[in-house]
Amino acid sequence: MKQLALAALLSLALTPLVSLAAPTDDVKAAPSCPHCGMDRAKFASSRMVIQFDDGTSAGTCSLHCAAVDLAVTLDKAPVALQVADMTGTQLIDAEKAFWVMGGGKPGVMTKRAKWAFADKAAAEAFAKEQGAALVTFEEALRASYEDMYQDTKMIREKRKMMRQKMMMEKAAGHGGEKPAEPAKH
Repeated sequence: MKQLALAALLSLALTPLVSLAAPTDDVKAAPSCPHCGMDRAKFASSRMVIQFDDGTSAGTCSLHCAAVDLAVTLDKAPVALQVADMTGTQLIDAEKAFWVMGGGKPGVMTKRAKWAFADKAAAEAFAKEQGAALVTFEEALRASYEDMYQDTKMIREKRKMMRQKMMMEKAAGHGGEKPAEPAKH
């Protein structure tokens, strides 16, 4: 009986690790980023999953939002950090990934792009193609914190422009709705 109970507890303890291993499962568990609201399926190539020592996890759209999460959850220790492989969107260990920083391809939630790769040769080729640098996870995470002010400012400005555009469209065309037809007598 004790062995059965122990097996059940072990199974429950490992469930979050297993359920977050497949890309579709982690996106189903957290379809939108808790910090910016972005669709994690749409940004599958930059998404991250943080697993904490208390058994909880957080799914974010990017390293930027993962850095935000790590900053605001100081009382929880991360036990696993996973990131999508940019070429295949499978989750990989963020600390073992080959990170590419900078370059011409726009990043997600950041001016200075940060992309993760499972394969070093793919990362090197991408870095060369984009005019970017190969860095460690620590360097990419540190850069996320260094970039936080400029990135947050950029995001706020983009969202302000989007709200203004939506208000203008709504005022000009009733938000894309067709005006009501006059009643026929």
